[in-house]
Amino acid sequence: MRQHDLNRYTSEFTGSIQSLLTLVIDMVNLRSLDLNLLVILHALLEEQHVTRAARRLALSQPATSNALDRCRHIFDDPLLERVAGEMRLTAKAQSLKEPLSQALLAITAIVEIPKVELTQVRQTVRLIMADQPGLIVMTHLLTKLSTSAPKVNLSLLPWRSSKDALHRLENGEADIAISTFPALPPKFYRQQIAYESYVVAMRASHPAAQKFNADEWLAWPHIVVSGEGNARGSVEEVLAQQGKVRHVGAVVPNFTMIDPLIKATDMIATTPMNCLSDPQGLAIFEPPIAVPGFSLHLAWHARRDSDLVVKHVIETLQHLFQKEGIATSIQ
Repeated sequence: MRQHDLNRYTSEFTGSIQSLLTLVIDMVNLRSLDLNLLVILHALLEEQHVTRAARRLALSQPATSNALDRCRHIFDDPLLERVAGEMRLTAKAQSLKEPLSQALLAITAIVEIPKVELTQVRQTVRLIMADQPGLIVMTHLLTKLSTSAPKVNLSLLPWRSSKDALHRLENGEADIAISTFPALPPKFYRQQIAYESYVVAMRASHPAAQKFNADEWLAWPHIVVSGEGNARGSVEEVLAQQGKVRHVGAVVPNFTMIDPLIKATDMIATTPMNCLSDPQGLAIFEPPIAVPGFSLHLAWHARRDSDLVVKHVIETLQHLFQKEGIATSIQ
């Protein structure tokens, strides 16, 4: 590190740590503060949840709870309190959060912590994506990670909606999401990884398949996928502009239910092409109205950008989509 950079980081560290010391100088001897304890406290203040903080740091829950108890003793404050069924930061914890974060960043810059070998790291990374593309993505991703990060576990969380995925990224319930995110606040990162187009699918022997047109399409019941049970989607918005409606006969929570249901009934599905798990035995058409496609994005919270393991999974996903053509498999 060059001298003027070291001076700058040292100055930032001094200012940040001074803010923190102001809060504790009368309560604790500085020599009794353990840097590792401050790292755990930082995770607890960010996650506002003992289990999530433990998972983030690859620690056991009892060890993290014990660290929280020590911090409560040092700062003479509960720091985290249960309010209306969830953990909330106390006023003192809120005041500690920013200076502690800045102080640890400055310490990291000065110490230049050696790079950890990914093959030795044990950590769980939580991903949100829909079920059918998730099957394809997870197959490729697990194969890659089995070599580059064999001790890393993946937890696939159910996709409900883009809004819900964003909420779970923000509150720390998930690390990475694959969904459509038209625009995101600056605290999130996103990258386009594929483009989805809609098709209309029905069983090959369906009466509408013999003379498919807009009237036939509207004459039959439709199956809609919604993780939140919502029967109204982008197709309804297009139809509303034309003064038309369709009959939604069923709303199901995941895409893998589409194929067996439309093969066994007279229902029709207007769905992203990649969400048909087994097109054999189906008649597939372009929608009779202009249903715009959408971009599929990879998204994560800015605070995860410095997490070595999460960043590696993100980079592996980027490589799979951009270099190895998963997007072609999905579409």
